[in-house]
Amino acid sequence: MTRPSWKSIAAAAVAAAVMAVALPAAAQAPIKLGASISLTGTYAKPGAYQKEGYELCAQEANDKGGLLGRKVEFVIYDDQSTPATGVRLYEKLITEDKVDAVMGPYSSPITEAVANVSEKYKKVMVSPLAATTSIFKKGRKYIFMVISPAEVYLEGLVDIAVKRGLKTIAILNEDTLFAKSSANGVAELAKKRGLQIVLQEAYPKGNTDFSALLTKIKAANPDVVGASTYFDDAIAITRQMKELNVNPKMYGVTVGGDLPEFYDLLKQNAEYIYGATQWEHTLPYPGQKEFFAAYKSKFNREPAYHSAAGYAGCVVYLEAVKRAGTLDADKVREILLKMETKTMFGDYKVDADGFQTAHKMVMFQWQDGKKVTIWPDELANGKVRFPTPPWSQR
Repeated sequence: MTRPSWKSIAAAAVAAAVMAVALPAAAQAPIKLGASISLTGTYAKPGAYQKEGYELCAQEANDKGGLLGRKVEFVIYDDQSTPATGVRLYEKLITEDKVDAVMGPYSSPITEAVANVSEKYKKVMVSPLAATTSIFKKGRKYIFMVISPAEVYLEGLVDIAVKRGLKTIAILNEDTLFAKSSANGVAELAKKRGLQIVLQEAYPKGNTDFSALLTKIKAANPDVVGASTYFDDAIAITRQMKELNVNPKMYGVTVGGDLPEFYDLLKQNAEYIYGATQWEHTLPYPGQKEFFAAYKSKFNREPAYHSAAGYAGCVVYLEAVKRAGTLDADKVREILLKMETKTMFGDYKVDADGFQTAHKMVMFQWQDGKKVTIWPDELANGKVRFPTPPWSQR
């Protein structure tokens, strides 16, 4: 038996290399993106929307031929709305599942915890739904912000109140990272604009009985109530405000009021309530209509801003990889630091810390069962209904 010549070995190697290059995306190993998402627990509602945003982004990327000639595949686990579980899952994703990159979880508390894992392994993590400024100001090198910071969520509420001559505000918040930052941000904005803070108080995560706190608020009789919430507490506070007949001229919430389920559960009692949102499908951003239609078609419901943020964060990461031409974390990081782009979610641009500097927050009000964007003026598609009438007149 004759041995193959070096020439024939070289020719076979070249042929194999050519075949590997020519392989369609489906035949190569997929690019795996890992994330934990809150699918149960306190943050389950917005978490589910974020997961759907990730899934739609991957599907659309694959429909266009994938990334770097390979399919994109998400590996997602449920962190049960718990930071410690998130940490364990990101360790698993990186060390056991060997994902190529990680995307951020839902919420600031969980992101703050898992960012230590992504930094340890030098994995880029675009974080679509972490809003707390401090997360991005600790010298971390691999985390990138997509949304506006927590401190400005209720800026619109303060601005509208001051322009209508209101004088006093009460602030309440869940005692967790994002909600505390948001409440402190509202307090700073209120002080700067001359609103007197008549009460500022926190409540524990998972709290369901707000009667003692709301009784204090009723006694203080503020013109404005600003609540730094998530979904479950936003619902409970609203219901109990009605029960106790707490009637401010304006009442706004941070997270939760923006979800369609907020109105589904509260019906008429949601009318006139103000909510902060990072995105609405009516905003004049490129690709907005296409995203909205594709999402409704795939999931049979309208996207919330959490869906849009998840989708946009994924799009930003994929674009950075495309521009870098590689999955190498340090090269992708360099692109993300200098990249300026506009997605259907709005503007993306970060500073040297990966902190978002370009995205705009908006404020809406529930009017006749619809969310109407009422602030800032240049993005508004309707007018403020003011003042809020008593519960008995809605």
